[in-house]
Amino acid sequence: MSRLTLPGFVNAHSHAFQRALRGRTEGGDFWAWREAMLELARDQVPGRVRSEYIGVYREMLLAGYTAVGEFHYVGFAEARAAAEAAAEAGIELALLYAAYARGGIERFRQDSVATYLLQVEELRSRGLRVGLAPHSVRACTPDWLAEIGRYADEHALVLHVHACEQPREVEECIAEHGVRPIELLARTGCVGPHTTVVHATHASDGELDLLRDANARVCICPTTEANLADGFAPIDRICERSIAVCIGSDSNVRIDPLEELRELEGTARRLALKRNVIPVERLLAFGSAEGAAALGLERWPDVAVDVGHPSLRGIDRADLLPALVFGCSAQVLSSPF
Repeated sequence: MSRLTLPGFVNAHSHAFQRALRGRTEGGDFWAWREAMLELARDQVPGRVRSEYIGVYREMLLAGYTAVGEFHYVGFAEARAAAEAAAEAGIELALLYAAYARGGIERFRQDSVATYLLQVEELRSRGLRVGLAPHSVRACTPDWLAEIGRYADEHALVLHVHACEQPREVEECIAEHGVRPIELLARTGCVGPHTTVVHATHASDGELDLLRDANARVCICPTTEANLADGFAPIDRICERSIAVCIGSDSNVRIDPLEELRELEGTARRLALKRNVIPVERLLAFGSAEGAAALGLERWPDVAVDVGHPSLRGIDRADLLPALVFGCSAQVLSSPF
């Protein structure tokens, strides 16, 4: 046996344009990095998005991701260009089109929530798989969140939102609204079985209880969260509540699903002070089926494992999956690309 076929890995959270920042923004903190990111975002135009995203999506395919959720907030015309890039690269795409009422830079923002939803409808009319993505409680006011939550329910669309990534975000939400970010999302109808909360790094027990009770998901992006010094995902408290988990490459500082899964289990082990906290089969589901569910995918391409690769030399068949997750990089994987 030289090949082992597995469900393809699903990248449930990507900002493909941020791949251009790889290696260029070390130092400072999240907020310093954000300034560099905003400067890069100002330069995005459809032609650049199309050409650069093709390369990023091909890198994902080479790493074993066969589907991607592109959380897109750099313009409407650029959203169409991102979809064209995914089609050219040959990766399955869910376009998570972002709503932005305030903050950021002008090109992120729509002038009303009605305008945003009209843009969503136009993208859907082009045959694209579209999800709703209120960027965050910083970017969307409660009235926007409520309208987007209603639309998601009415049209059975997935809803993705950043929440509790940074302590400052939590503090500002409490100061403005008197509640924490996920509490505000729940209050405005944005937490349900269609919801994926991205990060939840600094979520409280009460917020995690809300996600559990609503059958919502969490998308964890360990390599980006480490790179940006966000903190450790509360994977122990998430798993205790049986909250569904998926993974994302986010800023694309690294594109390797095995590394994301290894980081998750490594965090869980450090917190529990024991090994084998999350079963390997469950980790692999985090990387594939749970991501597909978060994006509303019923089918997506498989990926092949080269069991003759030097990284797997001498490994018994019974130990292949643990060896894959804990001892290999994405170089052992191959996709249809």
